Amino acid sequence: MQVFDTSLSEVKLVRPMVHGDDRGWFAELFSTRSFAEHGLPTKFVQDNQSYSRRGVLRGLHFQLGNEQGKLVRAAAGHIWDVAVDLRPNSPQFGKWAGFHLTGDVLEYLWIPEGFGHGFVVLSETASVMYKVTNLYDPKAERAVRWDDPTLGIQWPLEGLEPQLSARDVVAPRIEDAELPSPYKEPAVRS
Repeated sequence: MQVFDTSLSEVKLVRPMVHGDDRGWFAELFSTRSFAEHGLPTKFVQDNQSYSRRGVLRGLHFQLGNEQGKLVRAAAGHIWDVAVDLRPNSPQFGKWAGFHLTGDVLEYLWIPEGFGHGFVVLSETASVMYKVTNLYDPKAERAVRWDDPTLGIQWPLEGLEPQLSARDVVAPRIEDAELPSPYKEPAVRS
């Protein structure tokens, strides 16, 4: 497994090793040993999958008081995936990073707790799978506007009219949103 740093220090791009031959391929998608060796979480409590059509934009979602870390991948199709640091007092507060994820390339995006998450479907359809570190709680779900000018996310929407859920249409801007717990410096390992 390879783990790559991104412009957001805690968000990681994870590529499992793929072993292939003329019959096809095999990959170990998750291993507590490999994840622990790379400083990634090893406890996931729920697996989710969504299926969406071209132009569907989901996000920017997070949970409040029941924060979830997410390990996201496009199982099929092509999405542009976004992570936003929503932790007040974080040195990266309000910063975002976007990533093209496709079903043709086996890779995950690790998005830690305290980050907002969203994606837009760029292919005709896409299936997105993600593991989470905390159970879904409908009372804890929150969102920040996908097009908040304060964040300035540059969504690749050329020729697309985003299709939003009713909840995402009325999501607040970041300055009006309830946000995750304030950022705390990571503990120093000895």
